[in-house]
Amino acid sequence: MNTAASENSVSKTKLDTKLLVGTLLFCLFNKPALALADDAQELAAIKAQMRQLAAQVEAIEQRQAKRQGLKKTQTALAGKGRHNTGLAGGKTATAALGSGPADPAIRFSPDTPPASVAQAGGLPLRSHGSGTNPFGFEWLPASQEVVGHPRSAMDLASSSPSSITQTSVDHLPPVFTIGGISVKLGGFVELSNIARDSNMTAGPATAWGSFPYANNPNHGLSEERVSAQLSRMSVLMEANPRKDIRLQAYIETDFGGAAGTSNSVQISGYTPRMRQGYFTFTQKDWGFHLLMGQAWSLVTNYSKGLLPRQEQLPAVTDNNQIPGIAFTRVPQIRIGKDWHEKYWLGLSIEDPQGTVDASTFSKSCSPNGSSFSGSSAPAGYGQSGTSCAYYQNSGGVLLNSGTHYTDNPAPDIVLKAAADTSFGHYEVFGLGRWFRSLSVMPGESTTRKHTHFGGGVGAGLTTPLGTKKLQLAGNILAGEGVGRYGPSLLPDTTLNSRGQLTPVPEIIGSLGLIGHPSKSVLLYTYGGVETAGRKSYMGNDGRQYGYGVSDLNLSGCSIEFGSCNAQTHTLASLTAGGWWHFMEGHYGSMMAGLQYTYIRKFAFKGNDGFGNSVSPTTFGNTVYVTFRYFPFQ
Repeated sequence: MNTAASENSVSKTKLDTKLLVGTLLFCLFNKPALALADDAQELAAIKAQMRQLAAQVEAIEQRQAKRQGLKKTQTALAGKGRHNTGLAGGKTATAALGSGPADPAIRFSPDTPPASVAQAGGLPLRSHGSGTNPFGFEWLPASQEVVGHPRSAMDLASSSPSSITQTSVDHLPPVFTIGGISVKLGGFVELSNIARDSNMTAGPATAWGSFPYANNPNHGLSEERVSAQLSRMSVLMEANPRKDIRLQAYIETDFGGAAGTSNSVQISGYTPRMRQGYFTFTQKDWGFHLLMGQAWSLVTNYSKGLLPRQEQLPAVTDNNQIPGIAFTRVPQIRIGKDWHEKYWLGLSIEDPQGTVDASTFSKSCSPNGSSFSGSSAPAGYGQSGTSCAYYQNSGGVLLNSGTHYTDNPAPDIVLKAAADTSFGHYEVFGLGRWFRSLSVMPGESTTRKHTHFGGGVGAGLTTPLGTKKLQLAGNILAGEGVGRYGPSLLPDTTLNSRGQLTPVPEIIGSLGLIGHPSKSVLLYTYGGVETAGRKSYMGNDGRQYGYGVSDLNLSGCSIEFGSCNAQTHTLASLTAGGWWHFMEGHYGSMMAGLQYTYIRKFAFKGNDGFGNSVSPTTFGNTVYVTFRYFPFQ
């Protein structure tokens, strides 16, 4: 015991000396670089260097102790670590490295590898299924199996695993704390290979409604694209001022933005964009929840409750989801109430925006000196004159000047109720929307304001099918003017004979099966549909106008370079894919994904110019091969 204690004392002395020398060298060589920083920044930099040196010294001494067979000494070092190491002035390493009184506003989470890692003496990475999977492999010698490996945050047992659909940041430990706020980092680096049998000239998000008909040379012209744009980062900041109060702030970004200078010729300089950015307030005793910021719409299906980062998003690889999934991701204010976290009620006020189909109207109503963009609406049957309708403007300050924004009189409003039972999660909701236009009636010279109401009702479910290894997830939304909430972006509205925006009837829905043959494999298949009804009128010239008209000449839709102005009636899709979590360890995890989607697009019927009915259709196939590295999981 005396010998062990003596050697332990010597080890501490060595550690003290190395830490002090390292600190002096750091201060000497980095003083010019830190001269412009304030005291807090300089102190944080010194602490980071000291922490790194302490970890290196401890790891070396643990390896030496293992070789000498001094297990008791190693156990003492692993238990006490650098927190028992003395520093100048009588302060402990704990104080110097952030959790002591020296600076109570900054504390660091320990990053020293567990004793089992030091015992292994190598890289603690292992594959799932080692020894039984023919593709499994072991990066550590069999005699050095890592004991007590931490539980991975890569939980694929859910119907919507947050490690795939979000960033799983809630399940990760804090990286550091600032005052009473803990900071967690999440995200992944992704590389996807996308293959489509029609050239969409699109990145890793497929515009499902844009698959071309046979008249377009891009139809049948395959497209190959490799992209890392969906690499994602997230930050979750949490604080608990009281036992019953929780504050959270969440920011999530990827590189799905494309500036005017972005290209794929020599440098793929695609830009970061905000996916989500919001803060929440929770009062647990009251069951009260508040969210403010940009998040998934309350229309989105949920897997549990109505809390953010619990959305029932399909584990697909395409960034535009799949047809039939109802969602938006927009700024909003949401309040919610839960009863024992079993029954939920939420109300959300969300940023509005509309889509307008004016393909059958001439676009010649733009007054001089105005940014308004409008269309002329021919008079209806029995009427005279033409109305001019104005409903959108080009983007202004801090908006995209290359796109148009509709004139929105009020936010979208969503009211949703949900229940979590032993048989699954179920929810119903109502959606309210308003559409506004200005019109100049025949014979008049000034505008009139018109507002029309739209919206619908919807439902969703997530339930196991007799076993936790198989789940069913589905959603439906039906109403008028709800096309914005589907990935195919069917039109919300069209024009009537008085130049007013009128909502188009639509149905959006999907159904999916999610299976878990093993803890490291997830398989899924989804079917989805989005369909629009007719909203048209007969003009005084005997032609139809609006959406879903049946007198268009569509003979050119099947002839290359032919004219085709078909209006989409229905998009149906079938998707199958899976994920394999094939490696994890103290230095992150890796996953591989494979997905195939078949889509069929149907247009409203027209004619061939000779009185014969024509029903244009087209199809598309997409294949994704994806790899993701999760450094925090």
